[in-house]
Amino acid sequence: MIEIIKHSVRFVLFLLAQAFIFNQLEIGLGIQLMVYPLFIFLLPLEINIFASMIVSFLLGFGIDMLSNTYGLHASSALILAYGRPYLVKLFEPRDGFDPGVELTVYTMGYAWFSYVFGIFLLAHTTWFFLIEQFKWSEFWYVLLKTVLGVPLSLGVCILIQFLFLKKPSKR
Repeated sequence: MIEIIKHSVRFVLFLLAQAFIFNQLEIGLGIQLMVYPLFIFLLPLEINIFASMIVSFLLGFGIDMLSNTYGLHASSALILAYGRPYLVKLFEPRDGFDPGVELTVYTMGYAWFSYVFGIFLLAHTTWFFLIEQFKWSEFWYVLLKTVLGVPLSLGVCILIQFLFLKKPSKR
């Protein structure tokens, strides 16, 4: 029950932060910070793909409703929710994950998290900007926005974890 409340609060906070803070930032060169993929990545490993896709769609749809982006965030969130189990399985430790482990920078280590979440974020951002532009003539602009936006978003997501997630206690 506590896990459901924790993830519900995270859902609302990521939705509001993305829609009202990060979508409003004007960094330049079309760069847009994406932090809501962190919510999808932090979902429990035990959640089935169908439930994950529903929650991710609702998050993306909520951001779209508040940002007037007409399904861009919803489609990107669905792609992430669908691909997450496969990506995590690909980079799973040899002994597997401990039951109930959360895929944070604290539990998985900075290098593992940066690499795996970076790939996750790269897939999300590429899809988002390709659908946003929807023209082959804008390929280089999409590539520029992706290459500049992913490292900044990754840095912000790691900073969010250091600021708002507590370090798990050693047992």
